[in-house]
Amino acid sequence: MSKEFEIAREFEVDATPKQVWEAVTEGTGGWLWPMEPPEPREGGRGPFGSTILAWDPPHRYTNRVEDVEGISEQTVNQLDYTVEPRDEGRRAWVRYVHSGIFVDDWDNQYDGASKHTDFYLHTLRQYLTHFGGRPVAFTTFDGPEASGAPDALATVGRALGLSDDTAEGARVSAQGPGGKTLDAVVDYRNPYFIGLRTDDALIRFFGRNHWGYVVGISVHDFAPDADAKADEAAWQDWLKGVFSQP
Repeated sequence: MSKEFEIAREFEVDATPKQVWEAVTEGTGGWLWPMEPPEPREGGRGPFGSTILAWDPPHRYTNRVEDVEGISEQTVNQLDYTVEPRDEGRRAWVRYVHSGIFVDDWDNQYDGASKHTDFYLHTLRQYLTHFGGRPVAFTTFDGPEASGAPDALATVGRALGLSDDTAEGARVSAQGPGGKTLDAVVDYRNPYFIGLRTDDALIRFFGRNHWGYVVGISVHDFAPDADAKADEAAWQDWLKGVFSQP
């Protein structure tokens, strides 16, 4: 049964309104995934065939799409960003509203979208605070079928070398691809997601097994010599190895 939804969040960040605006319109690869920049006018074309309903840089940006391409569970999707200055423009206050219509499995879809929103917006703040404006190599992929098991994200955490009580803010020596040790901060952790931040990357682990899918990984690599294909190959091999163990 079709039903409307709305997910609203507010936060402040140590970035100027202009920096926030650039991140949500042109720099999405640094915290979400690369998207077609919106046509800079009301009525213009936005990502995924959306229409720009509001365009007031750097304060208000709204896009809306109906019959969302490639997403059968959703028929309407609208994203709205409101950005206001704080501390004489040195910081920004952001209100983000994601709304639309889910047409199937509403409770599960809403729960997944709501929890993903918190993780993505946290990653936006991490990007703005630590990497804003730096070129990025981005990759994202899903794990093997075995990573759909109920305890799959917990298995990922153990493979990274995290203990069950390793909390956000902890500095760790994570076990990455090829036996490489990553000096990282656990910048996000709950039963659904793990976020690692190194000096040159944001590495995100998505426990989509909780919603009937498989674990996913995204890598936002800001190193000068970053190679998205190499990152994907290395982390895919790592993830396959995690779930090939008996």
